[in-house]
Amino acid sequence: MTSLPSTLKTWKQKAPKFLLPLFLLSNPNKCFSECIKHPTHFNCILSYAIASGLFTDPCISSKLLFYSFSISHNLSFSRSLFFQIKNPNIFAYNFMFKAHSQSSTPIESITLYNLMLNNGIFPDNYTFPFIFKVCGRHLLLNKGQEVHALSLKLGLEFDIFVQNALVSMYSSCGKIEIARRVFDLVPIFTRDVVSWNSMISGYLQCDCSAEALKVFGNLLGDNCVRFDEVTLINALTASGRMGFLDLGKELHGLIIVNRFVLDVFLGSSLIDMYAKCGKMEDARKVFDKIPDRNLVCWTSMIVGYARLDMFKEGIELFREMQLAEVVADAALVASVISACGHLGALDQGRWVHAYCERNGIDMNLSVRNALIDMYSKCGEVEKARQIFNEMVKRDVLVKRDVLVKRDVFSWTSMISGLAMNGNSDEALDLFAQMEMSSDVKPNEVTFLGVLSACSHGGFVDKGFHYFKAMSLIHHIKPRIEHYGCMVDLLGRANLMVEAEKFIRAMPVQPDVVTWRSLLFACRSHGNIELAELATNKIEELEPRKSEAQILLSHVYASASRWGDVNRVRKCMARQKIQKKPGCSFVEINGLVHEFFAEAESLSQMDVLYETNMQIHNILRSEGFDSDFLGHQ
Repeated sequence: MTSLPSTLKTWKQKAPKFLLPLFLLSNPNKCFSECIKHPTHFNCILSYAIASGLFTDPCISSKLLFYSFSISHNLSFSRSLFFQIKNPNIFAYNFMFKAHSQSSTPIESITLYNLMLNNGIFPDNYTFPFIFKVCGRHLLLNKGQEVHALSLKLGLEFDIFVQNALVSMYSSCGKIEIARRVFDLVPIFTRDVVSWNSMISGYLQCDCSAEALKVFGNLLGDNCVRFDEVTLINALTASGRMGFLDLGKELHGLIIVNRFVLDVFLGSSLIDMYAKCGKMEDARKVFDKIPDRNLVCWTSMIVGYARLDMFKEGIELFREMQLAEVVADAALVASVISACGHLGALDQGRWVHAYCERNGIDMNLSVRNALIDMYSKCGEVEKARQIFNEMVKRDVLVKRDVLVKRDVFSWTSMISGLAMNGNSDEALDLFAQMEMSSDVKPNEVTFLGVLSACSHGGFVDKGFHYFKAMSLIHHIKPRIEHYGCMVDLLGRANLMVEAEKFIRAMPVQPDVVTWRSLLFACRSHGNIELAELATNKIEELEPRKSEAQILLSHVYASASRWGDVNRVRKCMARQKIQKKPGCSFVEINGLVHEFFAEAESLSQMDVLYETNMQIHNILRSEGFDSDFLGHQ
């Protein structure tokens, strides 16, 4: 059923056994609904209609056009059939608009719309929503305004279907003010729930969550319209973005009171809201209650864990997802790979990488960038470099010819990865290549990697060169993090006086990280006076935390000032400040184990202590100092 001639051949080969002409002429609706049970039946009916001349009847040809897509779902065949109609009516055009809107080529609706007007056929209230949808999807604002003007000329300014589509179109094109004016011009008694949902969704599209919640509040005060599941999904999205936990809980209550089914749409929206508000326990309770969880539900939960730095929980849930036989997509895989990188779970990261290849998951830019970052953080910098280099060659990862273009995150991840693995010279060489590239420009995060490379490599002069180049050449204003990198650079080089002067000359107020960098340098180089200054500044900013005083006591201890060590510890005891236990992650057979210093609950703790002492003794025998290793 790919062309009209083959359809006619079907008629010649096998004529229908029922009295088709009578049915077509007397009651087309009954004929089509009762006789078309199989594509072969449709071929026979279409062949007879064309051969007998009945196809010239607009009613019959329009019905046949409708059934052509219903039976075959072949848009190209329906287009061929449409252009065989001598004078298509508005029903035929509207069918084609609808078919194109559901296809991968909705823009073709605009061409057909122009053809319709040239043929003297005016659109009706069913036509405009399809055209507005296309204009919004392809950001055709001028065309949308032109069609809007015609709808007004045809007297459809109060047609609810047309106005709802207009609100969505203007919102998609970023013209939320015009969308609001259209919404306000619709009489209150005419608005339906779609009108309100379109306006709320429009504000969300334009990142105006507060305004979206205001419209939702107005809807609740409108006794003419009752909200539905889509309304609550939009309101939950706005609440999550704003961090309004109390409002989100009230919306959850509305779902329960109104007995809405907790399907994957409402469920994933609730999960996302609780996750963005930092309540993963509540999110997990909702997740466990969803009967038929799909990929969106799993993604909302795992991404929520990752957003709150609960990487171990996110990886464990990803394992559960594999047991449930749900196949991940590229977005979820990128998040899981990133979690593996934060935990240093190299085996798990390798498994996810292989999982992508086995399941044919799109190795897009986000996935590759996550892989570069993960391998770098896990110490496999050569593997990260391999993935980075293959992004400009023929793709061997997915075993087909695909080109993936590097973006600023690709370069930044690789530069930072080289820096954190001690390859400072290579990191700076790569940055020089990036500067020469016309495709991408460095951003603030890129320069953090560059300055980190200078710090770890001891390149003081180069560090100041790049720091100045940020604003002078690349027109990037340094942030507090960049100033912190410069303090770390000077501190590692034992330029303590210069580091203090740099901090005092900073145009922004130094934060805790800046003073802590100075304090670490004081500990390494034994500068007691500056250590006391840095500790006082840290205590002003974080009065209830113990890290600064512990580091200061170490500085005193390294200078054998035991009286000051005791004084600091007594002060901590008097203020009831306790040292937080250190936390470590160990990956064994793909599983990440978490344990704290002085904890005795972990199984095989004796083995861990014994292994740690063996490593310590080996390092000692090789001439390494433990304090030096700790600072590095």
